[in-house]
Amino acid sequence: MDPFLSLLHSFSMSLSDNELSALKFLCLSKIGKRKLESVKTGSDLFTILLEQREIEREKVDFLQLMIKTIKREDLIMQLQEFIEGGQGDVVNHLDGKEKRQQNVAFEVICDNVGKNWKMLVRRLGISDTKIDRILAANPYNLQEQLMQSLREWQKWKGKEAKVADLIKALRDCKMNLVADRVEHELLQLED
Repeated sequence: MDPFLSLLHSFSMSLSDNELSALKFLCLSKIGKRKLESVKTGSDLFTILLEQREIEREKVDFLQLMIKTIKREDLIMQLQEFIEGGQGDVVNHLDGKEKRQQNVAFEVICDNVGKNWKMLVRRLGISDTKIDRILAANPYNLQEQLMQSLREWQKWKGKEAKVADLIKALRDCKMNLVADRVEHELLQLED
């Protein structure tokens, strides 16, 4: 999956109706009025901008200006991370063994960590802004909030993301039972 399209989809899902209207207004000089009238979602708008080559993976100035104008600091930060090289599927850069270990660890953690998951992801270094974004994207699904937070950590750390760091963070948060279960499952995986 194209990371830039994923980013645009994420932006689209987080836009309110008023923000979409503001973005459409800002595009009046780039997109004809008739086309703008057909835009119902952020994805519709971004699709037109992509087709007209107003935005591209390497050409995000107009996108950045629009987001700044509607004062969405969280989206500006996401775009900045993308620009600085945070794009791409980090999981594909991990060796096979580490990838399998992380998948097992993520499953165990999501199944066993409850309402204190924010403490764990903060210990892993995920910012409150990112946590808030994840909460907004998955408001009623605790397991998905935790899984997305772990994936955010994995993306942020890149090749440096290690299961040992997850276990250490669990122990630092006094989640020793979960850490023991992760270690047990990893031993089962090696057998």
